[in-house]
Amino acid sequence: MSLMKTKVVDWGLSLKETKVEEKVEKLISKTIEDLGYELYDVVYEKEAQDYYLRIFIDNPNGIGLNDCEKVNDAINDLLDEADYIKDQYFLEVSSPGIERRLRKEKHLQSSIGKKIICCLFSPITLENKEDTPKKKKSKQSSLKQIEGVLKGFNKEQITLTLELENSAKDIIIERKNISNMKLKYDWEEGGV
Repeated sequence: MSLMKTKVVDWGLSLKETKVEEKVEKLISKTIEDLGYELYDVVYEKEAQDYYLRIFIDNPNGIGLNDCEKVNDAINDLLDEADYIKDQYFLEVSSPGIERRLRKEKHLQSSIGKKIICCLFSPITLENKEDTPKKKKSKQSSLKQIEGVLKGFNKEQITLTLELENSAKDIIIERKNISNMKLKYDWEEGGV
């Protein structure tokens, strides 16, 4: 599969890491589905001197330690036999969590209408206009992290609706400027 066709949103991946993720996902997805789980994502990354293969699974009933152990036991031998990863690595199986990363098209599609946090490589400038009886003022703010409701997306950009003090504003963000996106959980309200 050509790397240009991959639907991974996280642009910080190397060619090596992306190819490993694609191969592993194809290898283990059916096994995980047969166990009654959804394979949410596969992430192969280096932290300090160590490599990690992170398998994120989901289920409408939630994910517990026993679920992770069951999936780990089912895929461990498959991964060893396939031998896609030549370096020593740590295998981690877990839930994607409440504030899950949004890296793929399917993640974005299921998050339309939900609040997300979008981290950027380069800040963007937002202009807030304040209408007062005396004069019209304009404030500018430069942001590298933006919270808003995901309104839509395509291959080049995403559209967020920002909640301002007295109004809402749609902004468009170029996907090549996005370093990371994740769902935003409202800890006070108890929802996404």
